Amino acid sequence: MSEVLERVRPAAFERVDLALGRFTMRPLEVGRDGAMIVDWVKRPYARYWNMGQKSKAEILDFYEGLMASPHATAMIGERAGAPAFLTELYDPAHDQVGEHYDPLPGDRGMHVLVAPAERPVPGFTLAVMRTIMACVFADPGARRVVVEPDIRNEKIHALNLAVGFVYDRPLSFREKTAHLAFCTRAQFLASLPDGGRQ
Repeated sequence: MSEVLERVRPAAFERVDLALGRFTMRPLEVGRDGAMIVDWVKRPYARYWNMGQKSKAEILDFYEGLMASPHATAMIGERAGAPAFLTELYDPAHDQVGEHYDPLPGDRGMHVLVAPAERPVPGFTLAVMRTIMACVFADPGARRVVVEPDIRNEKIHALNLAVGFVYDRPLSFREKTAHLAFCTRAQFLASLPDGGRQ
């Protein structure tokens, strides 16, 4: 396993949001979480996840492979004991994004998919993003988070900017046109209320 992923695979993570309470994160378990993840990624709102046309078997195989990878992992986030989001964390040097820029030591890649909501909760997705970023930066070796969202995904662009990401340039990926964006630890902390002292 790469040194990066040894640090990126916490057994658990917890963050208390001042407005929305306690969020926890744990490693994805395909046997336990697989059916739920298949449901999430095949919903219309998850179209930018690019799995809507895949079969259940293909999706489960993807996550089995991801969890076995030495360069990537996935975690389930929960709020009040209920599944709230999925995040994938990875080493950009071993990902397609690493073909488009020169990865630096301390770079961490991240994807996020929020669970379907019965009714919207104001500030929920921002709290999710802050929780994931706090988890990544709990690793002292993490210096910068790299994301490459679909250029059409306006909602995630707004969230990225809200947690401190700076957009660099558009990229042509095999399956999408993406925006490359970076967020350092200092930029993330500066985006938080009271400069991260909450």
